[in-house]
Amino acid sequence: MLRQQLSQKLLQKLSPQQIQLMKLLQVPTMELEQRIKEEIEENPALEEGKEDHDDDYGSEDDYNDDLGEVSESQEDFDINDYLDDDLPQYKTSVSNQGRDDDDKAVPISGGVSFHEILKDQLMLRKMTDKERVIAENIIGNIDDDGYLRREIEAIVDDLAFTQNVMCTEEEVEDVLFLVQDLEPAGVGARDLRECLLLQLERRHHGNIAVYTAKKILEKCFEEFTKKHYDKIKAKFEISDEDLKDAVDEITKLNPKPGNSLKESTNSKNIQQIIPDFILTEEEGELSLSLNSRNAPQLKVSKSYETMLRNYAEGAKSSKADKEALTFVKQKLDAAKWFIDAIYQRQQTLMFTMKAILEYQKEYFLTGDETNLKPMILKDIADIVGMDISTISRVANSKFIQTPYGIMSLKYFFSESLSTTDGEEVSTREVKKILEDAIEGEDKKKPLTDQKLTDLLKEKGYNIARRTVAKYREQLNIPVARLRKEL
Repeated sequence: MLRQQLSQKLLQKLSPQQIQLMKLLQVPTMELEQRIKEEIEENPALEEGKEDHDDDYGSEDDYNDDLGEVSESQEDFDINDYLDDDLPQYKTSVSNQGRDDDDKAVPISGGVSFHEILKDQLMLRKMTDKERVIAENIIGNIDDDGYLRREIEAIVDDLAFTQNVMCTEEEVEDVLFLVQDLEPAGVGARDLRECLLLQLERRHHGNIAVYTAKKILEKCFEEFTKKHYDKIKAKFEISDEDLKDAVDEITKLNPKPGNSLKESTNSKNIQQIIPDFILTEEEGELSLSLNSRNAPQLKVSKSYETMLRNYAEGAKSSKADKEALTFVKQKLDAAKWFIDAIYQRQQTLMFTMKAILEYQKEYFLTGDETNLKPMILKDIADIVGMDISTISRVANSKFIQTPYGIMSLKYFFSESLSTTDGEEVSTREVKKILEDAIEGEDKKKPLTDQKLTDLLKEKGYNIARRTVAKYREQLNIPVARLRKEL
């Protein structure tokens, strides 16, 4: 049974302007430029240029009270010519192009891909049609690193179902050996061991170091990856010097042969980092500025303001004029809201970055990572008086150009760690000490996690061994056994 009742609710909703500001706040500089271009294309009332604040448009009553002189061309202007949605398509279409006319568009060059280079090499090999089809299918299954990740049995099924080519696993393997003979050396390998062996096969024969390296990879690959050098020496009965020469030959090889051809191809786009802030230091004084691309000059179109003034009086006479007036006002309001959102974005970025700059002033003056203070989003949010989510949007995908390089704003945020004196220090400082200690260690006897823990405790950092292991993994540093060198 339907019933009608009255209830009260307290809701908090974001206005369209607030949503627009939040979206603009989190985009980086490159996306902001594209976003502004899209807005200018969609809204004809928005233009690039410096805003003239003397002629800001007001309400409809303001225009009725103060209508300026209108030129003769503006009086004859009919907005309905631009708002008529029933315009026949044939009036705007162009059909005066002949079939023999050349297309003058310039094609965009995408470069030559890694797989195309391999296929070009196949043209220089003497193969049957069936072998060529199998080889092209194998090349199509090679990834960007140069490895064949698909099983031979699966390739046989693919050829049968997609190419209607019946073949055996032995035939596919025979063609695979031909593909593995292409450049670069090691391409078409099914694992790292086979990749390294393929490269050693092309080295000069008669070299004892190369021969020893091949034997190590063939019979002691697992021991080699885990750097159990004592087991390798005992098995092959070789000296430290011979083992070192063999290991040097292996380390010269390329574990990802596909990458060797990517440098000369344009198969992937490289995105350039454009800083949102620019920081300079002169005589101990820091100067912060916003990148000019983050501070575009936008203004409301004067022609649309004039149009609104001209049609303010006539809007009450007919329905079409009222619709035209509503359309123009919507475009003007949207342009003004967008300009205000861009301005608020600039202010929020500067307020947040100035707070970070003041908080980490000692680091920005020296560039020493050990001077970084522990800082979380809440610390900056309390300083600027904004919500943590707003600070997170500012820090996301934003960069600053400093005298020490271009850095992400997330770099300056880190958790705290207590010292033996009770002082709060940044985890970034601890990671820097760990990195320096590992860099200066004796590679023949690298420091274990426990020794690193003892070293930090001697410096006054109260830290557990598992925490040291976690920081070491975050720095992409392997364990001591894998850092050992001969």
